[in-house]
Amino acid sequence: MRQSATVLCRIFFPLSATVAAPLCRGVRRGDTAPRLQLPKRVRFATNEPMRRHLHLAPFAWIALFACSASAAELESADLRYFRELVETRNYSLGQPVLPQLTPDGKTVVFLRGGARDPVLRLYEFTIAYGRLREILTPEKLLQGAEEKLTAEERSRRERERQSLRGFTSFQLSKDGSKLLVALSSKLYVVTRADGRVTELPGRNWIDPHFSPDGRVVAAVSGGELHVINLETLADAALTSGASETLQHGTAEFVAQEEMDRHEGFWWSPDSQSIVYQETDNSGVEPRFIADPLHPETPPAKNFYPRAGTQNAKVRLGIVARSSGETRWLEWDREKYPYLARVIWKEAAAPLCIVVQNRAQQEELLLAVDPQTGATHQLLGEKDTAWLNLDRKPMPRWLKDGRQFLWTTERNGSWQVELHSADGALVCAVTPVDFQLDEPIDVDEVARSVVVSGGPDSRERHLFRFSLEAKSEPQRFTREPGRHTAVFGESKETFLHRFDLLDGRAGWEVLHSADAKQVATLPSVAERPSSLPRVELLRTEGMRPMDAAIVRPRDFKKAAHYPVILDVYAGPRSKQVLAQPDRYMIDQWMADRGYIVVLIDGRGTPGHGRDWERAIRGNLIEVPLADQVAGLQVLARHEPAMDLKRVGVVGWSFGGYFSAMAAMQKPEIFRCAVVGAPVVTWENYDTHYTERYLGLPSENVDGYRKSSVLTYTPKLTRPLLLIHGLTDDNVYFQHSVQLSEALFQSGKPFNFLPLLGTHMVSEPLLRLRRQTRIIEFFDAELRPETAAKK
Repeated sequence: MRQSATVLCRIFFPLSATVAAPLCRGVRRGDTAPRLQLPKRVRFATNEPMRRHLHLAPFAWIALFACSASAAELESADLRYFRELVETRNYSLGQPVLPQLTPDGKTVVFLRGGARDPVLRLYEFTIAYGRLREILTPEKLLQGAEEKLTAEERSRRERERQSLRGFTSFQLSKDGSKLLVALSSKLYVVTRADGRVTELPGRNWIDPHFSPDGRVVAAVSGGELHVINLETLADAALTSGASETLQHGTAEFVAQEEMDRHEGFWWSPDSQSIVYQETDNSGVEPRFIADPLHPETPPAKNFYPRAGTQNAKVRLGIVARSSGETRWLEWDREKYPYLARVIWKEAAAPLCIVVQNRAQQEELLLAVDPQTGATHQLLGEKDTAWLNLDRKPMPRWLKDGRQFLWTTERNGSWQVELHSADGALVCAVTPVDFQLDEPIDVDEVARSVVVSGGPDSRERHLFRFSLEAKSEPQRFTREPGRHTAVFGESKETFLHRFDLLDGRAGWEVLHSADAKQVATLPSVAERPSSLPRVELLRTEGMRPMDAAIVRPRDFKKAAHYPVILDVYAGPRSKQVLAQPDRYMIDQWMADRGYIVVLIDGRGTPGHGRDWERAIRGNLIEVPLADQVAGLQVLARHEPAMDLKRVGVVGWSFGGYFSAMAAMQKPEIFRCAVVGAPVVTWENYDTHYTERYLGLPSENVDGYRKSSVLTYTPKLTRPLLLIHGLTDDNVYFQHSVQLSEALFQSGKPFNFLPLLGTHMVSEPLLRLRRQTRIIEFFDAELRPETAAKK
């Protein structure tokens, strides 16, 4: 890397001699995991003719290298811990997934895999008797066949960050008598009483939903919305005219990826009508992703709106289940093109939609007349920077239709408000200084709401607030850690999820009145043999920041340790959480002879509106200043940190930050691992990018300052670039742009292309990737140790 006469590019390739054919597909979520082995690094010197084709090097060399690791290597002492960690998915496999209470509150239905088995099966647990029953398994339905997913289903799972297999979700009918599951793009209805399974007609279904009366299932296939009568098994299409660019009943890319809205249709409360989305992608730029292992296969085509380009055109229609005739809803779609939320749950309450303007600085809550399609405004929100969308879809109407709950940051931080049916504010339910995380449930009899949040943004606790009077909230949880809850129709009990600082984690059933335990949901998850040695703290200074320090288990105070900054630093995500499994990989790196630190600076959530919106217009200046300041403060707190040997590692926005840190602050950062980075924001999606930077034409300087390519000539530090070739979120284009710019500037760098998408979830791939990362850090920050290996 340090030769001056020739630019050197080290490229690493993941391969397997025995599973080469399914390799690219195998790292997608939902497919059977190939046992991949990574070869040793390949190094070559580029020359001028080759320079023009550097971006093609991964494809040209992939077929030339294959090797397998020995069993002894996999079980060596320094890898055993990490192997156990990834095979158990941070010890989460074997715990209940997506538990739901039945309407009578007597039973819990949930999914669960094995301790090291990511295939989810369907269970029910009878609370009173503590009895567990396996309802259905994927193996029973598949009868030895391999689970197969359509490209559309794989894409949906990518948007949902779903990496498990089998029954990845289920729906309970409103009366609790039936269950709806999907497997290999087929639909099945299960009768809970006797376990009888009915396969529904058709295939390639996505996003199935029971009607509220439980007599019909609606789902999408081939871009059209269908309904299936559960008595006659008759299948009827309610829409028509779908094409490559026109879809009915599914959410567009930015809704799924950035708005946390994965639905594209919604049942009316009386089960007689459906409101559905029509998505017109004809004006959206297509992008193509090729399978490098199968050049004979045509590339996959995706409609991906880049910043400043045209979005999908979205409109809503209401169709009667019996007639199939659509009535289109009316709102100013030119001014408010983003459809953020659709709510239609209570018979006495109106159909409501939440729409935003393209700048995401204005938002309207509109009530819809289903008979005419006309809309009228209930309330509006404005913000000079941007408006966040709550993770819990709002509004939440009370059953009588006279009031609804709403969440807002209007007063400087998230609050729950109570509004009357005409949109007028009744009262603020939670105080502005509470640090609301999200509303969880409403008890209309008790006139109260349960929310998560609390005074410490690193933790998350459960509280009950009254809707009637200003009073102290009832606090359900106190043990340090992260808590959430699931409620059913019966409010006597609720499901409590806990991830505690002392390592305990799981689900339990609690009494709603006093939060006393009724039962524990059975888990077969493994317990970690030891917990990370992590210290949570707040940095001192003008802007206190949440921070964490992870020390080696054999830490010696008198020693000096190189430092790894494990970073994200971007909006909508926190690194520093009171949850031990967050730091498992950090502990693995620390035990190799490092101190690993994590810092949440401005731009991250949990500290109010102004803190988060400090990054408006420039995505790197404030985060970089805060991370550097945080490092310096932490080094005063922990003198064993050697700030002359600091490396930085991050993925996605964290990868973007790592590249910028190495280029702009070489006096601080000695090397960087850059994972799946956004390099040029003009090539990332509209809804995310424009929220923070505005339109490229209106903030030319901000886009230039926020672009990694602006600073590539300044790179003087070693850099390891990692990216999935089939990433459809942050396209591989970004790393190709960066590698080409670095090469043009004569800068040496390391490049590890992976045959996968934005997420790396398969255990051996994660192990191999992390091994390459730590080898890189050893070479750059601990060369005396690396030389001995």
